[in-house]
Amino acid sequence: MSSAAARGLAPWRWLGLPMLAVMAGAFLFALPIRVFGVSLPEPVFALPVAFAWAYIRPSMLAPICVMIIGLYQDLLWGSPLGFWAVCLLLPYGVVLGSRSILAGQSRLMMWVWYGAATLLALGAGYLFTMLNSQNAPDAVAVFWQFLATVVLYPFADRLIERFEDADVRFR
Repeated sequence: MSSAAARGLAPWRWLGLPMLAVMAGAFLFALPIRVFGVSLPEPVFALPVAFAWAYIRPSMLAPICVMIIGLYQDLLWGSPLGFWAVCLLLPYGVVLGSRSILAGQSRLMMWVWYGAATLLALGAGYLFTMLNSQNAPDAVAVFWQFLATVVLYPFADRLIERFEDADVRFR
């Protein structure tokens, strides 16, 4: 194995840097900035990396990083502690369990799978919020959050591509 490939697979490169980028993006979009009187959408920036990490390869560090990102989002958005951690770990587990089905799929099908994972995460969040507050969240707002999150799939695709380019097993 060449040193470039080994350097490309270092955990801080495929786990640490994306985790910090997700946290920075979530913080930036949580700022009370209004553009033309409309606030910025709040996509779940953690879903692309959770999807990519589950698809890329099983790792003991990835679910821990997903949980840390979820707890960070709980603190940032003021949700109950553990809410986003559970909502992110659910699709992570489903994607991890269906890695063999996802292998070799086209980009369009991967985007569909990512959309299904996003639907699972936001659907679980909708259900948990409804059970916790005894009131249903605004479905239109959840739909816009879903759309804003589904649009982020190219970031998951890029992370998957970078890993496949660095790993000699994919050549």
